[in-house]
Amino acid sequence: MRLVWQTFSIILLVPIFLLLYNKTFAIKNKQQLDSNTGLQNLRAFLLMIQYAEGTLGPNAYRTLFGGRLINSLEHHPNITVTIGGFSSTAAGAYQFLYSTWSNLQQTLRLTDFSPSSQDRAAVEIIWQKGALADVLAGNTVAAIYKCRKVWASFPGAGYGQGEKSLDAMMKAYTLAGGQYINLHSNPAAGA
Repeated sequence: MRLVWQTFSIILLVPIFLLLYNKTFAIKNKQQLDSNTGLQNLRAFLLMIQYAEGTLGPNAYRTLFGGRLINSLEHHPNITVTIGGFSSTAAGAYQFLYSTWSNLQQTLRLTDFSPSSQDRAAVEIIWQKGALADVLAGNTVAAIYKCRKVWASFPGAGYGQGEKSLDAMMKAYTLAGGQYINLHSNPAAGA
């Protein structure tokens, strides 16, 4: 099952990879995009986000905040769920809030809430946070740090919703096949 999921995930990421290659953004070394390692790191980072957000698995793209599932991926469900004193419209593999999704949907001209649309939107957020070059290069700790205010489960997010530890995040990332540079050489490692 894991190999099927990994193959499916890679198939979904190929269009994202092509979109990113054509997108104009500041990456110091464009060869990062040409490497299989960069693509593998991006895939691992996306799966790490799913792990952190509690959506990792076959139903990731259909998961609402709190774990309920939606049946249709035609559009973001915009259902407010309240659990443990927190109310959220978060949905999908990357737990997009409805307001965030609406902005991304318009920016990227997404026509649905499909897995490929959700993946594209997550990569767009990573890029907007200035972390895409770090993800591709394996500077994973810096990328986590830059994205910590987007995903409430990231270490240092500060939303009080059960942050994952950096160690747990890195373990999930490496289990998903990501490669990272030496943590000790990373300026964000102490942050």
